[in-house]
Amino acid sequence: MKIKTKLSVQFTILVALILLFFSVTVYYFSYYSQLSKFRESLLEKAKNTAIMLMNVTEIDSTLLKKIHQSTILLQEEEIVVTDSGLNVIYSNNVRYLTERTLTANSKERYLSFFSLGEKDGVCYKPFSQGNTYNVFVMAYDRSRVEDLKEMRRILKWGIVLSILLSVICSYFFSLRAIMPIKRIIKSVKEINSLKLANRVDEGNRRDEIAQLAITFNEMLANLETAFRNQQDFVSNASHELRTPVSVMISESEYLLGHERKKDEYAEHIRGVITDLRKLNGMLNSLLELAQINNDTPIVFGDVRIDEIVYNAILEVKSRYSGRKIVPKIVYPETGMDLLISGDSGMLEIVFENLLDNACKFSTEDVVVEFDITDESVSIIISDSGIGIPSGELEKIYTPFTRASNVKYIGGFGIGLSLVNRILLLHNARLMVNSRENEGTRMEIVFVRKV
Repeated sequence: MKIKTKLSVQFTILVALILLFFSVTVYYFSYYSQLSKFRESLLEKAKNTAIMLMNVTEIDSTLLKKIHQSTILLQEEEIVVTDSGLNVIYSNNVRYLTERTLTANSKERYLSFFSLGEKDGVCYKPFSQGNTYNVFVMAYDRSRVEDLKEMRRILKWGIVLSILLSVICSYFFSLRAIMPIKRIIKSVKEINSLKLANRVDEGNRRDEIAQLAITFNEMLANLETAFRNQQDFVSNASHELRTPVSVMISESEYLLGHERKKDEYAEHIRGVITDLRKLNGMLNSLLELAQINNDTPIVFGDVRIDEIVYNAILEVKSRYSGRKIVPKIVYPETGMDLLISGDSGMLEIVFENLLDNACKFSTEDVVVEFDITDESVSIIISDSGIGIPSGELEKIYTPFTRASNVKYIGGFGIGLSLVNRILLLHNARLMVNSRENEGTRMEIVFVRKV
């Protein structure tokens, strides 16, 4: 069922239920209001009968019957007066007030109302001259029956016509309510992988439909960025992977073109092994970057940041024999001050990449400093190498992008992109200060676990 139809049906059902409740309420209170008035008339008739029969000595049963027959005010009126033993003293026009009825409705102490068929009655018990009497009066309330019948007819047609009107109104109301959604659907159908720059009309930016459009536009912006990054990644990765493979194939074909000496074959194999190692390093970096970017949930735990940094220092020093990496730390009173929430494996990748860059682009000592405060733990890695040109600092996190002054130094331009992604997952900040030919200072700030 379409939303438009569903809205119309729900609106119509709601209106019908409200009208039905209103009609039942009106009918109920009208019925009991008229019944109450009629019972007052019955009680008044019973009291007048008791007064004339018991207190007026000039009036006996015969005269009272003549008076009642000549002054009938109620439709199909019945009157019976009995003593306390239900012996009939007076009666007039009796039909429903049989002995059984009198017995069944004379149990109340002073006053009771009852109904038989279409008639309503009252039992009034006056006390006179030391005796208690029972005065029964019954009558048919024709005006109430006719009024209620007319009211039922009016309410019935009122409900029917109101429901028909609500169906028409709800249809146009649902059309108007669904129109912004139709516009969004039309706009969305026009968007594809080639038109991710298109956006949905956000309307007044206040109601729920406008918020839906805003949210959808934000999703489109994220998708557009993801597609662009994927295209750039595929383009750069294919170029970077194709180049070393092409070089190895060309060199191998050249070597096989003529008979070579054993030393030349060995030299070629050593070169191929070097290229394969570079290719292996690039593939490992690409796999690590892909693993970080796939949004797989990561469970963090408590880790000591100094241990992670020292492990990274040992790993990097094994690649650069003779290079000094100098850690500087003033240990706090308790090791708890060095705890952060994170993943030790990922954080080792961060510090290995940063320390590897510092050693690769500098021939001097690399200094690693710890700055521990009550709120955070900062690690500063400083070198005195070639630095990064000032106009290229903003591009250092783009995959396969390298500074213009490192063309003749090995690398793939993936490390800092990987570092930045891992630090974002850890809610850590990376601040880079660098001057060309003077060195680079990288500061990583972690919020300390309290």
